[in-house]
Amino acid sequence: MVDVTEQTEETGGRRSRGEGRGAAARRASRTGGGAPPSLPYITRKIREYEVLDEEGLALIEANADLILEEIGIEFRDDEEALALWKQAGADVRGQRVHFPKGLCREILKTAPSNFTWHARNPERNVQIGGKATVFAPVYGPPFVRDLEGKRRYATIEDFRNFVKLAYMAPSMHSSGGTVCEPVDIPVNKRHLDMVYSHIKYSDKPFMGSVTAPERAEDTIAMAKLVFGDDFVENNCVTLNLINANSPMVFDETMVGALKVYARHNQACVISPFILSGAMSPVTVAGTLTQILAEVLAGAAFTQLILQGRAGSVRHVRCLYLDAVGCADLRYTGAVAGLLRCRPACPPPRPAVPHRRIALRLQGSRRSGSARDRPTR
Repeated sequence: MVDVTEQTEETGGRRSRGEGRGAAARRASRTGGGAPPSLPYITRKIREYEVLDEEGLALIEANADLILEEIGIEFRDDEEALALWKQAGADVRGQRVHFPKGLCREILKTAPSNFTWHARNPERNVQIGGKATVFAPVYGPPFVRDLEGKRRYATIEDFRNFVKLAYMAPSMHSSGGTVCEPVDIPVNKRHLDMVYSHIKYSDKPFMGSVTAPERAEDTIAMAKLVFGDDFVENNCVTLNLINANSPMVFDETMVGALKVYARHNQACVISPFILSGAMSPVTVAGTLTQILAEVLAGAAFTQLILQGRAGSVRHVRCLYLDAVGCADLRYTGAVAGLLRCRPACPPPRPAVPHRRIALRLQGSRRSGSARDRPTR
């Protein structure tokens, strides 16, 4: 470290303009020269803990198949989903789909074991699947607590601050998604500011909006302004949380968002929202059985959407991680299946500035219907 006294003596008591204060330094900071260090995603080297023996795993798998076949999963208010399942060989009765044994697993054979989640800055890219572990902020809290200990509803300023904190934290590999719910912005426009904040205040991978199919489309459109159309269509640039409406239902909102992201080859986390004893059996084994059934149905549906893309019926390759959805509890305690098309990796690309979408953000806002207006 240079001694300050020596430095001022050598420069006649004044700092030279080139020592960290000029326009060049500011430009370097804006273009990433001053970016904080970031730890790479973690590659696990410890052995997996076996929660259940083979007999217990086989029992859960068999009971999940029984649920899928005899009880079925409801795909609510989506005629296209029902038609796709019928075409795939499922027994569709009204809005409830009954799956012949092994159908979902057969559809999921197209899934690779891992993929790259691309960031605006290629140095922040992470691997999803295999032995990789990726850390991201919390998802979905409506409240924040300030430094004075006051609990209150979150604002867009809170949202931006959390994104900035995730960007500055070396151990965070993603800036997350709904790191808090900014209730000071109308619901129909809120997602635009949230996605824009992820793009502007961080160059790490981010998650998209799933609260309506049109908001998923907006996320894709904004991502294309940053990464380019072809890159988005052939690479994962956003990860998206699709919840089953347990018990045994995928509603119109979640199915609609899932279809948007799957058709653009973006990753979907299929995760049942279950509270044991309320939306599932009280027992752990019963809850895991229901989780597995719901994940298999949602994950397989994503594959049906991908296979429906023009020219990709025979060549589609999609990801389905061996989480609970793959019925192997020895390898993970997660409840999510992740899906996406995985083409050949493209050549390295430079970091993309966020400014290209700034002028188009306001123009992409739409007035919302009554159902989109804030309820709080």
